[in-house]
Amino acid sequence: MIRVLLVDDQTLVRAGIRSLLSLAEDVDVVGEAGDGQAALDLIADTQPDVVLLDLRMPVLDGIGTLRGLRAARHRPAVLVLTTFDDDDEVLAALREGAQGYLLKDVTLEALLEAIRTLADGGQHIQPAVSSRLLHRLAAGGTTGHGPDDTPRQEELTEREVDVLRLMAAGWSNREIAAGLHLAEGTVKNHVSSILLKLGVRDRTRAVLRALETGLVDRAG
Repeated sequence: MIRVLLVDDQTLVRAGIRSLLSLAEDVDVVGEAGDGQAALDLIADTQPDVVLLDLRMPVLDGIGTLRGLRAARHRPAVLVLTTFDDDDEVLAALREGAQGYLLKDVTLEALLEAIRTLADGGQHIQPAVSSRLLHRLAAGGTTGHGPDDTPRQEELTEREVDVLRLMAAGWSNREIAAGLHLAEGTVKNHVSSILLKLGVRDRTRAVLRALETGLVDRAG
């Protein structure tokens, strides 16, 4: 059973999400919070596997909540679920440790897929969002760094490093999925996350960056 905590300042939104998630046999909503500070307290008490986190809230917003989780004893996976389609907020949330990002207009099936992916240690960024962010990288647009700056390298998860090693070996997403026993969609999400964290726009540059920084051994 996947334990989920809902964090949103709108009571009706929380009630609606709770009602929808109750339709899934493998998801259990263990609590609700209306702001980030209350969420941090509840996370310590309920120890959820996945937190559905709104970004714009009173008292403590979503970014502040993500920062607060850095010092928490229990650190669940965080899926940002928001109404606002803001690239800068997406990047800020990912840099502060969110493992996923979805807009609130997604289907129940997409939401459940994201929750299950995060509970399994993966990442899930809504395809339209990740495609747009990667386009900005390719165009040299603002992503929190100046055009001549070296992007800050974000720490990859163990699973992302596994995927990156196979990318360096020339494996396709389908081959990586078969080799790591993952869904191909999950691999695509991992690849998108790797590109964003390394600050590059394609797989080739990701591999080069990994070789340069020692994330992947040249002989491996």
